[in-house]
Amino acid sequence: MAGTLGGKERWVATGSIGALIGGMIVGEMLHRVGATATVSGFSVAGDLILVRPLMMLVLPLIFTSVVAGITSLGDPSRLGKLGLSTSAYFLATMLVAATLGATLVTLVGPGFGLAPEDVAALTTSGIERFEAAPKLMQATAAGEQGLGAAWLQIARQLIPANPFASMAEGQPLGMIIFAIVLGVALALSGDAGNSAARVLNGLNEALLRAVGWVLWIIPIGAFLLVSASVGKVGLAELLGPLGLYMSVVIGGLIIHMFIILPIFQVLLGGGNPFKFMWAMREVLATAFATASSSATLPVTIRVCETEGGCSQRATRFCAPLGATLNMDGTALYEAVAVVFLFQLYGVQLSFGELAVVVATATLAAVGAAGIPSAGLVTMVIVITAVNASLGSEKLPVGAMGIVIGVDRLLDMCRTTVNVWGDMGAARIMTRIAPD
Repeated sequence: MAGTLGGKERWVATGSIGALIGGMIVGEMLHRVGATATVSGFSVAGDLILVRPLMMLVLPLIFTSVVAGITSLGDPSRLGKLGLSTSAYFLATMLVAATLGATLVTLVGPGFGLAPEDVAALTTSGIERFEAAPKLMQATAAGEQGLGAAWLQIARQLIPANPFASMAEGQPLGMIIFAIVLGVALALSGDAGNSAARVLNGLNEALLRAVGWVLWIIPIGAFLLVSASVGKVGLAELLGPLGLYMSVVIGGLIIHMFIILPIFQVLLGGGNPFKFMWAMREVLATAFATASSSATLPVTIRVCETEGGCSQRATRFCAPLGATLNMDGTALYEAVAVVFLFQLYGVQLSFGELAVVVATATLAAVGAAGIPSAGLVTMVIVITAVNASLGSEKLPVGAMGIVIGVDRLLDMCRTTVNVWGDMGAARIMTRIAPD
């Protein structure tokens, strides 16, 4: 029953919170003594213990969960209402998040107050980091083709020539579309479809049971991953030249997570958002530790259905779709980061150019993969779009290397907000698709 914690649930819920606190303390200690080898070992161990087992389960679970959710709706016409409502919610919250980010960074102006020598040092190290990141170099060419080319690529992912190849390549969007089509077809196929649906439902339940085994080790994996992440950067970065920028990002994420999304949930009939948040704390801890919406998805589905009081139908539709398309934290982060970089280069963006940032940050966030640092890749699209609206003053795309050094900590925070938005959608949409 939702809200009733057994021994395992208590261990995971309380252990995860303790792991986050302990991981930050141990990570800071490791950073101060320069224990690079230990930090690297913690990162590898956390990946093997927690991230890889979850990623192993996530793609099959997406497929079976979506099919099971669609077939359980019964009348396929209900899918249209659920799909439109979910898509509208995702788009609205991402637009609000990006607008909030652009507003905060413009009001605070973290890029305007730095000393010239700090700007020069950040620029030099940032270009070096950018040139050392192959994915970002490749993304530059794609970003320069414009937003249309980026959306064409997403459209191709929506309609894969081979959905199983998409699954093997870790591209869930095409697999979700295939699962929706298959689920509708099974719902309309009578007894034969029911037999196949029962098999897929059984497989889905087996995968969720396997997720339950992984839940036992979440506190251990979270401790290792948080220790490694903090150990690489150190909390002192919060007080360095990028400290005000990081504070704007984290402050915006806090406002969106604890004020804006709860308002959405209350207004749309999702119940008490803070009681729901407390029930979902192990999911939030997993999202923070792994910095991956996709890796967190198996935990999201299981805990939403058990402790969160969300219906299976809503959860198995909203959670997989949200892990792919709903990126509130990423949209806010990209808006703040891009405006900050322009400020750092002495460019004051106009209202129209800020509107371009908000629109492209929202659209680019949709295309961001649910993996660590995916927002950096799509940031290229936002910078390119704003540059196109400017005259002679343009921001070098390589300047985004300035924020790479502190991205892991911010990625953990924005992923937590991304996943919180997915869970809120499942809770709200339970009204439309109850069990």
